[in-house]
Amino acid sequence: MMKKFMARTTAIAMAAAMLLAGCGGNSAPQGDGEQANGDVPVIGISQYGQHASLDNCREGFLLGLEESGLVEGVDYKIDYQNAGFDDTIATQIAQNFSSNNVALMCGIATNSATACYAAAEDKNIPVIFTAITDPVKAKLDSGNITGTSDKLPIEAQLQLIRKMQPEAKTIGILYTTSEPNSVSAVEEYQEKGVDYGFTIEALGVMQQAEVIQAADTLISKKVDCFTNLTDNTVVGVLPSILEKTNDAGIPVYGSEIEQVKIGCIASAGIEYVALGKQTGAMAAKILRGEATAEEMPYETVTEYEIYFNSNVMSDLGVTAELDENAVDVAGE
Repeated sequence: MMKKFMARTTAIAMAAAMLLAGCGGNSAPQGDGEQANGDVPVIGISQYGQHASLDNCREGFLLGLEESGLVEGVDYKIDYQNAGFDDTIATQIAQNFSSNNVALMCGIATNSATACYAAAEDKNIPVIFTAITDPVKAKLDSGNITGTSDKLPIEAQLQLIRKMQPEAKTIGILYTTSEPNSVSAVEEYQEKGVDYGFTIEALGVMQQAEVIQAADTLISKKVDCFTNLTDNTVVGVLPSILEKTNDAGIPVYGSEIEQVKIGCIASAGIEYVALGKQTGAMAAKILRGEATAEEMPYETVTEYEIYFNSNVMSDLGVTAELDENAVDVAGE
């Protein structure tokens, strides 16, 4: 009787162990960015901070996945995290994605993309980026990483400023000294500004708390206008900058449509939803196994639009004959 009881107990234990092993096989991470059998692949999205341009990138990225035929919940899941413009948090987000063995990391803006790449490298998890001006200077142009560049159409912006302010001589630029994209853009402005008769007065900051004081300094130097970069540290406090420049009667040129909507006078800029869509389409190829991130060179958006805010032009007394295709975003 005892032998029968022991045999029955042993059989039950073995069956339970097999059941547990089967369950574990469905949930344990497999490494190298692959999801466990039966799981929906997870895309970890790390956005460096919240402002309209980066939000549009994320919206476009999701649309790009959808327009490529992928279905959320079936072909992928999204784990969206926001770093609040904090490098330490951006690093923590990326490390968490890595420990959870996501199928793909998407870094929106340079600091988040850099953190994702560092965290993904050991596991060979593919990384895709967007809203990065100069991937080469950011050292994100090789390895298991690709994405889209939002390189500014600087020459078009200089032409626009000259058209709107024929007598202007000095352009002020605020930028973050630790952001490679901004340093690269400033250098290009300094190089090309001469051809249009401009002197560039660039002032660097290290952190967001310094931006408003730096704006005061440029205003005191009697610059004729500001031109804004896609610098997240600066863009994060753009409304406060605009309060000061408006009081001083100094136009601020944006780098994309959303900045013009909130009070910049005009911009030769790209559309960030479209940029995100392009990135999402690239991500879809990676998820489908049609290409690896390493095989796909990063792509640069070359098309731009002229946006202007007629209310701001009126308030600042600026008149100009703009191209008939220029888009007035006043009131949007």
